[in-house]
Amino acid sequence: MSSPAPPKSPELSDKSKKYDRQIRLWGEHGQTLLEAATICVVNVTAVGCEAAKGLVLPGIGGFTVADGSTVKEEDLGNNFFLDGSYLGKSKALACKQLLQELNPDVNGDYVDESVDYILANRPNFFDSFDLVIASNLNEKSLLQLSNRLWESNVPLVYCRSLGMIGSIRLQLKEHCIVEAHPDNRQFDLRLEQPFEALREHLESTVVTNKVPWLLVLYKYLKVWQQEHAVGGRLAPGNYKEKTTLREAIRAGMQADEENYEEAIKAVNTAFGAGLVPSSLKAIFEDDACEQLHKKSDVFWIMAKALKHFVVEENKGFLPLPGVLPDMTANTDSYIALQHIYRQQALQDADQVYHKCQDYLKQLSLPAESIDERTVRLLCREAAGLAILRGTRIADEYEKSCRLLPLVEDNELQGTLTAYNFALRAYERFLSECGSIPGECAVEQDIGRLKSIASKMLNDLGLHVPISDDVLHEICRYGGAELHAVSAFIGGCAAQEVIKIITKQYKPIDNTFIYNAISTESVTLKL
Repeated sequence: MSSPAPPKSPELSDKSKKYDRQIRLWGEHGQTLLEAATICVVNVTAVGCEAAKGLVLPGIGGFTVADGSTVKEEDLGNNFFLDGSYLGKSKALACKQLLQELNPDVNGDYVDESVDYILANRPNFFDSFDLVIASNLNEKSLLQLSNRLWESNVPLVYCRSLGMIGSIRLQLKEHCIVEAHPDNRQFDLRLEQPFEALREHLESTVVTNKVPWLLVLYKYLKVWQQEHAVGGRLAPGNYKEKTTLREAIRAGMQADEENYEEAIKAVNTAFGAGLVPSSLKAIFEDDACEQLHKKSDVFWIMAKALKHFVVEENKGFLPLPGVLPDMTANTDSYIALQHIYRQQALQDADQVYHKCQDYLKQLSLPAESIDERTVRLLCREAAGLAILRGTRIADEYEKSCRLLPLVEDNELQGTLTAYNFALRAYERFLSECGSIPGECAVEQDIGRLKSIASKMLNDLGLHVPISDDVLHEICRYGGAELHAVSAFIGGCAAQEVIKIITKQYKPIDNTFIYNAISTESVTLKL
């Protein structure tokens, strides 16, 4: 008699199949946010198109390309998203059509107008976008665009690609990160002070070689606590104490029992989670959390509800995430333990959710502004919540103490810092001279660029020179983009955009500079 066929796994939807690999990174909820977002790409450059490509492929909701110029011969050499059939035609149209071929599910549009024209005639154009990506602008256009977007609270990702040098600058007023995805996440097990349901389970279950290591560790931790009752210690805190606990567990082994071995390894990481980290404490003490109003972001309403739960209802502990590590155990034993943690996590999140609803009612905001799923996610990730408050790009063009650390012993710190200022001098050259440095008269332009750079640094209060080698290099490029460099910078920029839209992972804060000659990079906060 043949054995019955195994049950079929649920079929993945076409969308899930298409985006399966990225959904493993940012989840279905992250993909939903990405598919609901619309972006604007200002300037059809190689780096701008590469950034857009990195968003069209994973399924951004929609994109609009804004550029008032036409395709020229020189554009074909550095931009794979333009071809000879578009010579003399709209760059924005060509870019839009070729990008949309990558993913028909994405909505594409174009505007055959320059950023200067849009800002002068309909500045509200950008307000409807979730984010704007701009590239290779002159200084005047960049400052006007960044100021307009800052006023509208629309994030700006500005990319530069010039020869072998590239940079990315993020302009964000405030960015709330819920899922930071830390590299070394600590599981919150509450073994030192187990909640009631967990305590009953731990104390009523007989420890054998079939139960999860968590029960083994708890058994020997209880003995350790009794031995250290005078000091009121709940868990070992130093190497010597942890070694004593490990030795006690090893002494209790009957044979090569895997759960005992796992308990010994877990001694280093199983304790100390569940407390409020300094970063979350800063969020709790932030004015935005303390003083809610009708225009408060839902993040701050949830943060205040979370604070109330931690301080008033949970004895200073965070909500239980309800996530367990893998353990060697029989299935029934592990599932029973998992169920206890999940139920407690749901109870904790439910209390936070009801407090959120109280705050929404006090603020006369609709109850559906915050749903249970969002609160559960916030409670699960509470230990890693983060806030990023950025600066305007225009602030970099004013005297600022933030720039002083970039100077040491009357020299700019490192060549990458020098290249950052050289790129800004290049953009000022475009605005003041109306031409590209190095495009025609290289030697003459080097002198003009050097004069512009010197005045720019003096205006910033930085009485230091940019080396002649750096300025020579900028002029030598003659405004050319290399597609390999643009592809790298555009890919990095797309990654930062996804972080901002999904509110997952921490974006750069706030400037990234790359030198393809030496393959060096640096992140600066300007």
